[in-house]
Amino acid sequence: MAEASLTISSKNYSSWSLRGFLLCRIAGLDFEERIAPWDDPATRAELLLLSPSFLVPCLEHGQVKVWDTLAIGEYLHEIKPGAGLLPTDQAARAHCRAVCGEMHSGFANLRSALPMNLKVRHESFKVWGGAQADIERVTTIWRECLQKYGGPYLFGATPTMADAMYAPVCTRFATYNVKLDEASAGYRDLMLRFPAMLEWTAAAKSEPEEVEELDVEF
Repeated sequence: MAEASLTISSKNYSSWSLRGFLLCRIAGLDFEERIAPWDDPATRAELLLLSPSFLVPCLEHGQVKVWDTLAIGEYLHEIKPGAGLLPTDQAARAHCRAVCGEMHSGFANLRSALPMNLKVRHESFKVWGGAQADIERVTTIWRECLQKYGGPYLFGATPTMADAMYAPVCTRFATYNVKLDEASAGYRDLMLRFPAMLEWTAAAKSEPEEVEELDVEF
């Protein structure tokens, strides 16, 4: 029996569920997945970005129940300190938390204009100005981190909480064929090849459910 459970929604559409899953995988936590029902209004609200507070993903570990991705990451860091979810250096750790917080609370234009959808590819997608500004900020963060900490992940040789937080953006950039600079494209490709990402993507592509609002033809 697994020591924990992680409740998620769609693997194809839910960026927050993906973040929670990657945090658990990076931490090395033994967990089982539970799928929130698709007819649950809270699940649909999360997928369509209609809720100001998301209850999925939700990690249950013993008597602990935690449902926010940053809180999940911090909790996993406490119980699995050797996993490296946060850097050991104090300054780097503060930097990591800052860029995670920026992703957690920002980039609304990118989220709405480029919804996560792992099953499709749009080769000639036109990115509007508001979303482009978000894209440029994301890639600036990536380049600064890669240069400062030496890569190949954002904070060095091994993945951290920051990589889990930005991984769904990598899928969006691939889905919509977003043009990137060489360093950012290299990081995107690295994350898309990350074993836990490959596991998630394979499962996402086999999901039978579809959310009509997220499958429109752009």
